[in-house]
Amino acid sequence: MQTEYAAEYATLFHGHWWWRARESFILDVLSSLSLPRGARILDVGCGDGLFFNRLSVYGEVEGVEVDGASVTPNGPWADRIRVQPFDESFDPGTSYSLVVMLDVLEHLGDPVAALHRALHLLEPGGSLLLTVPSFRALWTSHDDLNQHVTRYTRRGLDAQVRAASGEIVLSRYFFHWMFPAKLAARAQESVRGADPKPPRIPPRAVNETLRRISIAEQKTLSRLPVPFGSSLLAVVIPADAAQSC
Repeated sequence: MQTEYAAEYATLFHGHWWWRARESFILDVLSSLSLPRGARILDVGCGDGLFFNRLSVYGEVEGVEVDGASVTPNGPWADRIRVQPFDESFDPGTSYSLVVMLDVLEHLGDPVAALHRALHLLEPGGSLLLTVPSFRALWTSHDDLNQHVTRYTRRGLDAQVRAASGEIVLSRYFFHWMFPAKLAARAQESVRGADPKPPRIPPRAVNETLRRISIAEQKTLSRLPVPFGSSLLAVVIPADAAQSC
């Protein structure tokens, strides 16, 4: 992520329609999971802990972030965030009811290893919830700006989850309406070239309209097996847990 983008990320997270709608979708899925009271939760790639307030409703939250520049040293959640790679060296000495990886996997050179580590950290009955950008055909300069390695299909993600000894128990595409919009942006960039710029929050009326459209879509189309969208959400459990169910 570019420095300018990283500096504005908190503002975008709290105000931009895309982040607001994504949060709504994630919380809707979280409410359907059978998390125990006082669940231990790990947010992988948590940045400055911007999602901690929401996750704290479900239990005790901590995070791990590889980029120390993303974590405010005197921030409200700094003492709950480990700044280190998420690999075998990450040994918190505990297990978790829930691990979340929100738009993290697409940045990693070895996503299978990260998935395997996340699944290994789950307590019996625990779940991994993740989101990723979907479909390589939707690749634009925004992916370059975010330093993505790839985008995912449901089948491609399933293959990596299985390689990590996991099983997807729920997967849904979302932001369906953005699929043609992203295709159009890719086509435009192929003709005019790309000039990647960090996103900006649109004018208030536009921002609110797009947020409402996205949330309305999530409560209707995203509950159906729609085979496309610009993002993909999955809930994963260890394969041995799936076999015992």
